[in-house]
Amino acid sequence: MTRRQRGGKILSHVLLLPFLVFALFPFYHMALTSLKTDREIYDRHAVPLLIKQGPTLEHYTKLVTETAFLTWTGNSLLVTVLATFVSLVLGTIAAYALARLKFFAVGSFGTGIFVTYLVPTSLLFLPLAQVVNWLGLADSKWALVVTYPTFLVPFCTWLLMGYFRTVPKEVEECAMVDGATRIQALTRIVLPIAIPGLVCAALFAFTLSWNEFIYALTFTSSSDQITASVGVTGELIRGDIYFWGQLMAGAVLGSVPIVILYVFFLDYYVSGLTAGAVK
Repeated sequence: MTRRQRGGKILSHVLLLPFLVFALFPFYHMALTSLKTDREIYDRHAVPLLIKQGPTLEHYTKLVTETAFLTWTGNSLLVTVLATFVSLVLGTIAAYALARLKFFAVGSFGTGIFVTYLVPTSLLFLPLAQVVNWLGLADSKWALVVTYPTFLVPFCTWLLMGYFRTVPKEVEECAMVDGATRIQALTRIVLPIAIPGLVCAALFAFTLSWNEFIYALTFTSSSDQITASVGVTGELIRGDIYFWGQLMAGAVLGSVPIVILYVFFLDYYVSGLTAGAVK
């Protein structure tokens, strides 16, 4: 590497530094607040970006022992995993059909799915509430398993449609010439090649489900049924009283599953398995 190339690389990293600080600052402030004592949090003369009186795990201890945070987190994991799995299966089938099969108004169906995803949840939770009551799932986490796919399936379908179109048709045609059916070509040929796209859709679907708030607030109310996003905000904000230490501790712990997923799957998500498909 020449000196000019090295200088250009260093300059590009320096230019990215402000964006990195901008992206990481909320997490730094969140973690910092969760480690401060209540006395320092509410001290007007304290330095907001530093810990002067020593870190403490008091807020984490109170969050776990004095609230049902573990129950809320378990509900969130159950709902998110089931909703993501169901949505990924349905979205994969729908995306493959729209990307590969030729039938009447296939383009209109694809556009309709995209428009469905754009409809805000604030307009859908009222009619969905009637569906939930009709199914007898009111105040139950299973209501979220039923309702979350209403926005996850269109998202997964639209995302995977574009990915399936990048998979060469020749690999399917070769498999079908050798006697494979359309379903066998999908499950044995296309899906292994499309794993990066499936991982991408699963990551985004998991993130959307984990962070969802409106449906969880509307369809669940009991402490043993609510998710972490509703439980932390509902139990730790009482009128004009904010338990900032525990709120930030809950936000930090709530971020852990998302961080773990992206750390383990990000490299695989960006890898291009389709590069050697035809070869």
